[in-house]
Amino acid sequence: MPGSVPRARWRPWLARLSFVLAGVAVALLIAFAGLKSAAMLAVGLASAAVSLAAAYWFLAERGARRWLSLAAFVLSPVSVIVVFVFAGLLWVALASAAAWLLAGVAARACMAPASSDWRMPELQVGRPAVHPFLIMNPRSGGGKVTKFGLKHAAQELGAEVFMIEGPEPADIEAVARGAVASGADLLGVAGGDGTQALVAGVAAEHDLPFVVITAGTRNHFALDLGLDRDNPAACLAALTDGVDLCVDLGIIGNRTFVNNASFGAYAEIVERPQYRDDKLGSTLDLLPDLLSGQRDPRLTITAGDIQLGQPQAILVANNPYETGDIAGLGRRTRLDQGILGVVSISVRSAKQAAGLLRGARSAGLNLATATEVVIDGDTPAIRVGVDGESVCLPRPVRCAVRPGALRVRVPRQRPGVRAPRARINWVRLLHLAGPSFGRKVR
Repeated sequence: MPGSVPRARWRPWLARLSFVLAGVAVALLIAFAGLKSAAMLAVGLASAAVSLAAAYWFLAERGARRWLSLAAFVLSPVSVIVVFVFAGLLWVALASAAAWLLAGVAARACMAPASSDWRMPELQVGRPAVHPFLIMNPRSGGGKVTKFGLKHAAQELGAEVFMIEGPEPADIEAVARGAVASGADLLGVAGGDGTQALVAGVAAEHDLPFVVITAGTRNHFALDLGLDRDNPAACLAALTDGVDLCVDLGIIGNRTFVNNASFGAYAEIVERPQYRDDKLGSTLDLLPDLLSGQRDPRLTITAGDIQLGQPQAILVANNPYETGDIAGLGRRTRLDQGILGVVSISVRSAKQAAGLLRGARSAGLNLATATEVVIDGDTPAIRVGVDGESVCLPRPVRCAVRPGALRVRVPRQRPGVRAPRARINWVRLLHLAGPSFGRKVR
């Protein structure tokens, strides 16, 4: 690509800058703190130990003990700052920390992937759909369909709109299939990710474009497509001036999923009424039982040819998440890699439990990729959360991926997907900073 040569030229200099700044951070401590730098290090290590213990008790306890642990977690670094102030070394510590921070910024800029690695290719649309059919849930996302006047706006653009109304649950798949039988040449949904997944499966089956309207609560699928989550009405521009993205679909049993399927503790979290509005809070509320081993059934997981033991919680994603976020709040860099991302949690010690806060670097958190994942257990059926909807499936449960199965039509003008957070590889960084970069960096 045209921009790859300038990028390659800048990377070695950014790598060198990161090492220079790291050296400055160490030099500041030695030059101005002298022997006190060892004491500063000891105080810092003690603070880290207290924070680690507090983090574990925050995860493992409920009620007053949890909040006391949180207070200890916050006060520990504050105490370190107070000690440095009385020692007259605060400015040294802050300057050194700032140099380390800038070293990390330079290193991440050096390791940042090229845009072609994380942006999905766009396909031009020959002509707009003649008979678009949209399904809207007026209760989803706190009433966004009504708030943003989505029904009227869609009808003004020539779309037929089906509103999910009434106390009884509607058969969304049957509605979508009926629309296709009546001549619909585009399907779309203004609702939650669970509804999106059902209709997306029908659209993929009939090779029809699919439109996502961000009228759900979290809109995780829309987030990874780069759509406007603040203004659902902006998504309707896909009907008149759109481009297509070919994305993968996850398959679990005879169902499709656009985001993920969750098992074990994850599935129990999904069942909770407060999950939709507070994923992180729901996760923290369930962790004490998870850490004490009071979780049933016992699950086994095989990802491709790899067996991942007997984890307490499993998340199988349609394409890997950018980070190992235990609450499932991360992003996916791309949705067209043709693989499933697997996150499994196996907590056997206090150290592993506290380490969950570190995401992908935790020993209790296993990350893998595969095209097929099999989850088995010691019960006839296994509880699964499929895109936030709780279902029960007979064991063993098989998950697979259908590469490029869904054509998602998105507005040509949209916020887009943010660049993924670069991970620092110090060995590669050292190689980039060396004099031979011109022959090896591509």
